[in-house]
This record gives sequence, structure tokens and C-alpha cells, in this order.
Amino acid sequence: MELVWWLSYLALGGFVGLMAGLLGIGGGGIMVPVLTSLFVLQGVPHEHLAHLALGTSMAAIVPSSLSSLRSHHRHGAVRWHVVRFITPGILVGTFLATFVAALIPTRELAIFFACFMMLMALQMLANLRPRPSRGLPGPLGITAAGTGIGGISALVAIGGGALTVPFLTWCNIKVQHAIGTSAAVGLPIALAGSLGYLINGWSVSGLPSAALGYVYLPALLLMAPLSILTAPLGARLAHRLPVATLKRVFAVMLVILAAQMVYTVSTA
Repeated sequence: MELVWWLSYLALGGFVGLMAGLLGIGGGGIMVPVLTSLFVLQGVPHEHLAHLALGTSMAAIVPSSLSSLRSHHRHGAVRWHVVRFITPGILVGTFLATFVAALIPTRELAIFFACFMMLMALQMLANLRPRPSRGLPGPLGITAAGTGIGGISALVAIGGGALTVPFLTWCNIKVQHAIGTSAAVGLPIALAGSLGYLINGWSVSGLPSAALGYVYLPALLLMAPLSILTAPLGARLAHRLPVATLKRVFAVMLVILAAQMVYTVSTA
């Protein structure tokens, strides 16, 4: 692999970690569009672009989600009884959704990704938060919610925070605990999603030689460690920079990246 690709993956991992630490936002919205563009330049066949980007992004979330989980657990912010009931649904929903994703053509998958990211960006721009209006459902209700959260997360390669935090907040979980619990939920999402994309791409022809299913190992091995290193820096900067303004800038960037991804797969 040419040096330029190594540097690109390192830079992407560093930026994703920085944004995650600074804004508390997972990297799928950044990684998937950028990886798609890099894969186009590397000559990956069109039909595999979105799937390889999604699978690689899910795998890259594993180490960062583990680090985030440990940090929130040390601060006592994880509601483990919620994690216990939501995880079975998360695992099933995420894993099965990767099989659905494998059946969706690249262009349509990119359009779904873009629509979700634009909705997320609008929520950030408007600073919309659900009002706490009910209590947590019973174990079956929590598991069912986990299935839906996991399913959507697998289709857009996110750790679930964009869905888990609003759900828990709506159920009268205070925001600090909602964020901490969401961080814990991000690990099973990333693990199940990575495994699913690996299995679905295992026997697919035309993938890069360094791919393990729909997970491109060079990108994973370069992005993941650097994202872990830069996340603490982002967390420190969060206390010095205007985070509210940066969130709006980030939301606009999400829209641009999502639109660029659709354009890329439509013209590749």
C-alpha cells in the first residue's frame, strides 16, 4: 500500500478520535464517507464500497467503545441493569441488520446512510432533546428497543449513541447516566456489527486482498490506535473551546460528507 494511504488512515483515525473526545460523538459519520472516497481511489469495486466502509468503521469503533465504557464506569455513570436487558436486543438487531445491509446495493445503502446523518445533523443544529415523559419499560421493552437501536446502528456504522441517549433520556434517565450507559451499549453494537460484516463479506470476490470479509485491516489497524490516543486530547479541549458552536460546524460537516458519499457512489 502506498504511503499516502497509510497517512490518510492515520489522519482519519486521529480526527475521529479528536471529535469523539471533543463532542462526545462517534466516528461513523466521518469514517464511512471518507473511507468510501479512499476505497474508490484505491480501486475497490463499486458494489463493495459502502459495505467495506461500514464494516471497517464498525470494527474501528470496538477499541474506542471499550475505552469509553471503562471511563464512564469509573465515574459510576453506567446503568448496568439497563445494559443487561438491552444487550440481547442490541446483539440480535445489529448482527441481523448486517445481513440486510449485505443485500442492499451500494447506492441505496449510501442514500440511507446520508438521510440518517442529515437527520442527526438537523437534531444537532436545532439542539432537540426528548423531554423525560415516561419511565423505563420492562425487560422485554428494553430488549425490543435494543433490537431497533442495534439494527439502525449496523446500517450506518455508529455506536448507537445517537439513538440510545435520546431513548434513555425520554425514559427519565438523567443525561450523564444516559451517556454512560450508551457508551457501554456501544461495545456490543461494535462487536456484533464487526462480526456480521466479516461473515457477510467472507466469501465475496473482488475485495482487497487485505480485507477480512467487509473489514479492511490496514485501515482498521491504522485508524483505531490513533483515535484512542487523540480522544483524551479532544476531551481536554472540550473545556476550553466553544463546544456548542463546534457542534453546529460538525453538523454541517456531516451533511457535506453524507452528500459527498452519495455523489461518490453514484459517479464511481
